[in-house]
Amino acid sequence: QVQLVESGGGLVQTGDSLRLSCAASGRSFGSLAMGWLRQAPGKEREFVASIRWNGGLTYYADSAKGRFTISRDNAKNTVYLQMNNLKAEDTAVYYCSARRGISDIVTDFTVRGQGTQVTVSS
Repeated sequence: QVQLVESGGGLVQTGDSLRLSCAASGRSFGSLAMGWLRQAPGKEREFVASIRWNGGLTYYADSAKGRFTISRDNAKNTVYLQMNNLKAEDTAVYYCSARRGISDIVTDFTVRGQGTQVTVSS
């Protein structure tokens, strides 16, 4: 089973940018779809973005469209989430996840990392 470690979170101000990274271990990374999920305090986990194994297809939540970009580097076993124009409502723990086949349904993503905190102050 692939192991996932997220990094890149932090405390930023409204309008700032952050790039999250997720390093995966295991030789299967290149064959897996990858996704980013998030969970804010007191709220359910929600889907943010996902990318097909070859990067040829991406899905975004409406809240992420136009501001976030998911990408991957299969040579580095890493997936990224570039987040621009951050808003207070983006504050959450962000999780990297993997599965066979791209999806935009949060419950489809059962393999997750430990998460990285993103806090956006207004």
